[in-house]
Amino acid sequence: MMMDDDVEGGNLGPYQERPRTFPNMRSKSYTPFIVRVLMGINVRVLFILLLLGLGGVFYIGASTSPIIVFVFTICIISFLLSIYLTKWVLSKDEGPPEMVQISDAIRDGAEGFFRTQYGTISKMAMLLALVILCIYLFRTTTPQQESSGLGRSTSAYITVAAFLLGALCSGMAGYVGMWVSVRANVRVSSAARRSAREALQVAVRAGGFSAIVVVGMAVIGIAILYAAFYVWLGVDSPGSMKVTDLPLLLVGYGFGASFVALFAQLGGGIYTKAADVGADLVGKVEQGIPEDDPRNPAVIADLVGDNVGDCAARGADLFESIAAEIISAMILGGTMAQRCKIEDPSGFILFPLVIHSFDLVISSIGILSIRSTRDSSVNSPREDPMAILQKGYSVTIVLAVITFGASTRWMLYTEQAPSAWFNFALCGLVGIITAYDFVWITKYYTDYKHEPVRTLALASSTGHGTNIIAGVSLGLESTALPVLVISISIVSAFWLGHTSGLVDEAGKPTGGLFGTAVATMGMLSTAAYVLTMDMFGPIADNAGGIVEMSQQPESVREITDLLDAVGNTTKATTKGFAIGSAALASFLLFSAYMDEVAAFAHEPFNQVDIAVPEVFVGGLLGSMLIFLFSAWACSAVGRTAQEVVNEVRRQFIERPGIMDYKEKPDYGRCVAIVASASLREMIKPGALAIVSPIVVGILFRILGYYTGHPLLGAKVVASMLMFGTVSGILMALFLNTAGGAWDNAKKYIETGALGGKGSDCHKAAVTGDTVGDPFKDTAGPSLHVLIKMLATITLVMAPVFL
Repeated sequence: MMMDDDVEGGNLGPYQERPRTFPNMRSKSYTPFIVRVLMGINVRVLFILLLLGLGGVFYIGASTSPIIVFVFTICIISFLLSIYLTKWVLSKDEGPPEMVQISDAIRDGAEGFFRTQYGTISKMAMLLALVILCIYLFRTTTPQQESSGLGRSTSAYITVAAFLLGALCSGMAGYVGMWVSVRANVRVSSAARRSAREALQVAVRAGGFSAIVVVGMAVIGIAILYAAFYVWLGVDSPGSMKVTDLPLLLVGYGFGASFVALFAQLGGGIYTKAADVGADLVGKVEQGIPEDDPRNPAVIADLVGDNVGDCAARGADLFESIAAEIISAMILGGTMAQRCKIEDPSGFILFPLVIHSFDLVISSIGILSIRSTRDSSVNSPREDPMAILQKGYSVTIVLAVITFGASTRWMLYTEQAPSAWFNFALCGLVGIITAYDFVWITKYYTDYKHEPVRTLALASSTGHGTNIIAGVSLGLESTALPVLVISISIVSAFWLGHTSGLVDEAGKPTGGLFGTAVATMGMLSTAAYVLTMDMFGPIADNAGGIVEMSQQPESVREITDLLDAVGNTTKATTKGFAIGSAALASFLLFSAYMDEVAAFAHEPFNQVDIAVPEVFVGGLLGSMLIFLFSAWACSAVGRTAQEVVNEVRRQFIERPGIMDYKEKPDYGRCVAIVASASLREMIKPGALAIVSPIVVGILFRILGYYTGHPLLGAKVVASMLMFGTVSGILMALFLNTAGGAWDNAKKYIETGALGGKGSDCHKAAVTGDTVGDPFKDTAGPSLHVLIKMLATITLVMAPVFL
């Protein structure tokens, strides 16, 4: 009431003195159903149930292998550490009331959208589960399944159960990412009032909690599924399935994770970038107000978008990356062990789970190595946050090399080839170096300390057009070095595996593909720390928004701006890392697909001849799919942003008092527009990704049936997958790097270079950043998921193409 009187009398003092309220954007408090049920149970009963659950898990683990018990133990210790990190972050103060109000509005918007989005995704997942069930009930069985007595119906139910579990875990990974980010952002803002180092530490530990939970869930989910199938199917007992065939039953888990990650990334990406573009175009360019200014009606939608697009979607994305890589490496390890007639193949099959268990340990050490300094005043000498994060990454890399070497000696030593483990250790080293190279290359192209971004900023001084030309050319150029690095790593890892001394019955070397799988594990052996750096970005971005909206002193905004610029670079490096791992994982899944087709067809399937017209057409369709998918993702952002722009303009025209703080913008209206539009827009590109490989495979299977080429459908899909992967890697590299460079060129000018904020140069850079937004946060990240999704969907649907 007092505020209304002030408005009527035109008596509005400085912002800090005004009690400013932000609207509640949900009608009731939202907590997931599972959490509500658990909260309703008595604590003692819950504790007993938890102990019984852990006892059951360890029992099936002990019945399977001591290695599984080791994996379970590490995962549970990691979860306990993540609880410690949560308590540490939540113990930090939330700052003054105006910060808390803004944070609550962001949390309400994020949780409301998450609930609606995942409700839609879960319905689609159920529908797809029914389709998979029908296909598996009417397909042919493999010789391995016939010999083990695994019938069609059992195989169908196993695949569907694995698919739904993968989808559920991927959804939980996304929820964890969002849950922590909407609570940590305000605490980082509050910490920035005291010191830059404390703000950095809070953001890193909040990101670390999310990363540890995501990686831990991926590992323990696959381990529990593997152990449960092992005990239930009586694996390795007479007349039952061999342990080397067991990993093929886990493919559905990877597909479920990919399915949810794709829609989470698409929906979240469209949401965050449509709000961002709408807020920037009207706020910065037309009205000339700063980023995250409380007068901008789209600002809350923009801040909500950081959580649903970056934190939730990236959590689901990296969960899916690790799941796909573990499963493909287990399949290849089992296949190789079978060919080499290794007595105990469990080491080769369970090796990926051990590597990622160690990832949890070494990444935790890296996260905890970032501490606050004793001198915690705002005026203490400013440190470079990127250098501090790089030190933590260096610690993690060194530990990764040591633990990887020890793991290969423990798991991969065999009497048949005593020195093979050393070759595989070198493969892991190749992967670790590849990961480091990817992080460094992306940092070079997207950090404004380096020449490419500074050249791009300089191009802005001559106008909007030259900024766009420079950004596009930088993005195109940035594809070269990563492709060279991937090429060298695939060839060298394959060669190291090939010369490891492992041979089949005919004396042919068989370790090549497994060598590539080990290199992929090496690349992902620091995934938890890399994901921490990624989560740090949106949390820092949100913190900056809260500081700007609550109009804190300039010194605090400088700290959050610095963290935000570093966050842009870490987000870009993670995307580079994700593409590299997607490229290697897709290569492995492609090999697993060819092995599965050979098993169903009862004949060898070692190569795909693109001189056959139909196969070449399959390749063209695969490349076209990538371009069409990217186009639909970007145009979805454009269409939704237009709605936001029109709404923000309408509010500025109809409520002229907004610019003088005499009227409040309607934040909730923009949130509602973006939420409904992004859910509507995510369906078309997502459906294209799922339906196209199935339709192409079935059409060419029918054509092959009438022309006397029974494997034509499988070959065309293989070609589609191959070309789609190659095009997807290049397109994702271009989109991610160009978008990140445009964003940081704008940030560089905002530091005061080339005229600073508000100059013509800055306006041109804002245009570049606006073009780059859907590149780097919608189409680019969705492509990593699409590449692996194509690989897992073809693996699950292989029987349909024959």
